Amino acid sequence: MNVKTDHNAGPDHLEESLRAGEEPDAAAWRRICHDLAVRAEAQGLVDVAVERHDSPLGPVLVGATSEGLVRVGLPSEGEDAVLADLADRVSPRVLLAPRASVTEARRQLDEYFARRRRGFEIDLDWRLTKGFRRDVLQATAQIPYGRTASYTEVAADAGRPAAVRAAGTALANNPLPIVVPCHRVLRSGGEIGSYRGGPEAKAQLLGLEGAV
Repeated sequence: MNVKTDHNAGPDHLEESLRAGEEPDAAAWRRICHDLAVRAEAQGLVDVAVERHDSPLGPVLVGATSEGLVRVGLPSEGEDAVLADLADRVSPRVLLAPRASVTEARRQLDEYFARRRRGFEIDLDWRLTKGFRRDVLQATAQIPYGRTASYTEVAADAGRPAAVRAAGTALANNPLPIVVPCHRVLRSGGEIGSYRGGPEAKAQLLGLEGAV
């Protein structure tokens, strides 16, 4: 099979090439996919725009709707699982596409990991959590950089001091880890406890903030 290396090939030319039995190279594929994603976003065909982002924890997936950041997928979750969850719970119109809010989230994540940022200034879309779970996460969002709280304290701040187990479930299912800092919540004895990204990732974030 012949390999087509025309880097200026657009979608129409791609279709013609495929019909002719030609195959565009990897760079051409990437350019075509990017152009299609930009066009889809401009035409309002994308409900959730996502981008991959490298971090000290590994590659994370950052997703946003028109309302704000809706998902931060950690490496341990698996990209396919995060995308499937977004398609199921938000909209099937999920696409790897550029969006200003995603770009801004990625910039602030880089600043956080470089110790140049202590808090995130990003619009959040809370639709993936509700009720008491949302109350827990919103209380968690108020824990200062470099500080920690216990599950009991967070449950109390969310208005239900006896619901410690339910608070733990809310934190374990936090759709916006790092940005909503559930890693700052520890067991009453000071043990790290569970974390969506794994205990090692939790310890790494606490160490970054000087909380351990």
